[in-house]
Amino acid sequence: MKRNLSRSIILSLAGVFLLFGMLTAAQKSYKLLETETYFEMESVGSPQISPDGKNIIFTRGWIDKINDQSRSNLWIADIEGKRVRELTRGNWRDSSPVWSPDGKKIAFLSERDETTQIHIMWLDTGEVAQLTHLERAAAGLVWSPDGKRLAFTAFVPDDKPILNVKLPKRPEGAKWAAPAVLVDRLAWRADGRGWLPKGYTHVFIIDAELGGTPRQVTSGDYSHNDPQWSSDGKNIYFSAIRKPDAEYQFGDSEIYAVDLKTLEIKALTDRKGPDGSPRLSPDGKWIAYTGYDEKNYTSHLSSLYLMDSSGGAKRLLAGNLPSSPSNVIWAPDNLGVYYQMEESGENNLYFAGLVGAVKKITKGAHVLSGVSTAKNGQAAAILTTSNRPGCLVTFQMMKPETVKELVDVNADILADVKLGDVEELRFKAPDGLDLQGWLIKPAEFDPAKKYPMLLYIHGGPWSMYSLAFNWDWQNFAANGYAVLFMNPRGSTGYGQDFVNGIQYSYPGKDYDDLMAGVDAALAKGFIDKDNLFVCGGSGGGVLTAWIVGHTNRFRAAVSMRPVINWHSFVGITDGPSWYKQFKKYPWEDPLEYAARSPLNYVANVTTPTMVMTGEADLRTPISQSEEFYRALKMLKKDTLLVRMPEEFHGWRRPSHRLLQQAYLMAWFEKYRVKK
Repeated sequence: MKRNLSRSIILSLAGVFLLFGMLTAAQKSYKLLETETYFEMESVGSPQISPDGKNIIFTRGWIDKINDQSRSNLWIADIEGKRVRELTRGNWRDSSPVWSPDGKKIAFLSERDETTQIHIMWLDTGEVAQLTHLERAAAGLVWSPDGKRLAFTAFVPDDKPILNVKLPKRPEGAKWAAPAVLVDRLAWRADGRGWLPKGYTHVFIIDAELGGTPRQVTSGDYSHNDPQWSSDGKNIYFSAIRKPDAEYQFGDSEIYAVDLKTLEIKALTDRKGPDGSPRLSPDGKWIAYTGYDEKNYTSHLSSLYLMDSSGGAKRLLAGNLPSSPSNVIWAPDNLGVYYQMEESGENNLYFAGLVGAVKKITKGAHVLSGVSTAKNGQAAAILTTSNRPGCLVTFQMMKPETVKELVDVNADILADVKLGDVEELRFKAPDGLDLQGWLIKPAEFDPAKKYPMLLYIHGGPWSMYSLAFNWDWQNFAANGYAVLFMNPRGSTGYGQDFVNGIQYSYPGKDYDDLMAGVDAALAKGFIDKDNLFVCGGSGGGVLTAWIVGHTNRFRAAVSMRPVINWHSFVGITDGPSWYKQFKKYPWEDPLEYAARSPLNYVANVTTPTMVMTGEADLRTPISQSEEFYRALKMLKKDTLLVRMPEEFHGWRRPSHRLLQQAYLMAWFEKYRVKK
């Protein structure tokens, strides 16, 4: 399963890291997390436990070093951990496996013919059949209760002309320019996808044995998501915005049901605010779903709700939560639902009964994801900690403390590797707000020494840093750096009030929180105050650019994929929702946009600042980074612009992900004070 790294990539990347004087394993009784491990490490994901609770299908991801791509295949493990075997093999991506109700087959998505199609595998023979030949990728596979059909979503183009125009007849052999592209939508491109063809996502069903032509069961100029079967197989539930001017509703979705015989569509919810992720109880009587009442927050946390299958008897099941619930799963006895939730750097499993209080099922300083359950209460999940990448685990829902590890695909790579220890920090902001962060110590930590420290800021800004394993941070620790990561106000995981801490004021007091975190780390006594560094991507790039305009306490900084000028950004980003982050439009109050733009403080910058961005980024387009770089250069500040070719907002190419780390390290080493 481990692939050999091509010689050219080894030489180029190893040459960058040679600057940092990493000792070889032969000189020590342990190893450090060296550069080459990045390409050798694998991942496990999408665990799906069989209906009888005896086997688990999962994806095993790896890096195709020759083609510089991430790939994945399907594997299967029994819950005793006695047998783990490969189900599919190939230089492509197999993903999203789902068991048939009888446990004899799995449906999954595969790119093996260079398009994403639905495939079926018979577990007894291992035979695979391609079920679809779609022009557009399928998604959201769900088996019907009787196992005879599959529901899924797929894009349907809208080819209706916007304007009818006619040019003179083109002379034979003429080389005319390509025709104009007409845009009449509020959003016409998306990061990671590029130009969006005009059209809508619809729900389809297909025969799970014979395939054939899929049947479209939704209609209209609307997009439909997350299909779920009724227990009798006669209806499909989904979420959508089937309203006039849907593109202006900014996520105000409802839950609908479509009768598969008549194709009549009925709305089951109708409040102001999004409703989605419908999940049917095993007996078909209840629907659990997530959503919230619109209160014009810059970022809302969702709650968990319940209604009967006809849309009546709506009530709150779990509210006022630290974060939005996800991956909602009904208990086999219909008495409540399980859900996953972020909280204070952890991600665990919770239970909300139809009666009684919410209960926390799993506990621990870890991140649990992808939970899948069987009828007998056996569960599968991926578990990761700050010093261990994700592993496939299983446990009984009634005894969640008895977690059993089944597959660790990185045990060989990390054997004898010395990682940095992680210490939790609890401290207060200047205004008294309680804050949480973590400090990774250098791998070869000596309490008698002082170490450089990197403040690494998360994006979003409405997201949460967790205790999941992070190769980048541990690689910095291997190179003698301490790494501070924290959740300033605006982060999820601490409740709606905490999220609202940057309501119409980002950046703002989150800057004060980050500086309080740096002070808390310095108080530990082993951080060199003369060797502080800072970086972040996306929302973290915004705050990095803001920081260097407001303090000179850092030796060097790297702002990755930032927003620099809010006034121009809201008009060129890939979606219109960022207009909601301000009280008024930019033409109504340009001063508000200027006051919150890092560009407005560029003259204050004295910190050497690298700017890194993707050339194809549509979320924070490259023009934002270029504005900052040009301004810094005009003022003769110490700066550098790093452009990643053909990359969107997040790097897709593994070599680019590693190059980011290399450039960060090289920039910080350039300005590090050697003592």
